[in-house]
Amino acid sequence: MKKLIDMEEKMRISDWIIEKNNQFLVLNKIPGIPVQKDRTNDLSLLSLAQIYSKCTLFPVHRIDRPTSGLVLFAKTKGAIKNLNAQLTKRTIEKSYLAVVKNKPESKNGKLIHFLRKNGKTNKSMVCEKADKGAQEAILEYKLIDSIDNYHLLEIKLITGRHHQIRAQLGHLNNPIRGDVKYGFKRSNKDRSIHLHAWKMSFNHPVTGKKINLEAPIPDESIWNAFSVLEKK
Repeated sequence: MKKLIDMEEKMRISDWIIEKNNQFLVLNKIPGIPVQKDRTNDLSLLSLAQIYSKCTLFPVHRIDRPTSGLVLFAKTKGAIKNLNAQLTKRTIEKSYLAVVKNKPESKNGKLIHFLRKNGKTNKSMVCEKADKGAQEAILEYKLIDSIDNYHLLEIKLITGRHHQIRAQLGHLNNPIRGDVKYGFKRSNKDRSIHLHAWKMSFNHPVTGKKINLEAPIPDESIWNAFSVLEKK
């Protein structure tokens, strides 16, 4: 039975592969799966990826469970060391797409806050100053499209904090569609949120060559309504 389950998981995860080689694996995560094991003990993306790869993988970063998009795993200790160094130096560039209800006052801008994580509620709260335990959170956003009821933001993360995009947009009374934790009125039926880890660029951990990756947008009615995201 275990072998049959493993085969099904391999077939499933093979559809999510964006890039793979001897140094790293990049997947387009679907909403609802945790990147790593959490308190629910549900099967994680890491577990599925290791079944597929038949080797130990090292998560370079994480995205939230209800979020979709790019997740990068290193395959070797040398690769994880190099990629972690790139994270620290902020040379790994990550951009997201977020669907919001309210149109921002400015078409583009930079948000700078301080975030404090509450482990009991698994939520990050925005502080206006560097209180004890709070970390600086910086992102840049750009309004790239609008439809009748929603607006599409492209977001570039400068820092990578717990629930950063969700918390900062929620603080501005502009929560992401479906994100009831940060102020949206209704959840999505599948409990996803309209936040997608869209693009990523980094240097290959061995060759140094620039790697530019993009995750396909979820095939869903709201995402599909934005003309700027029309599939090529």
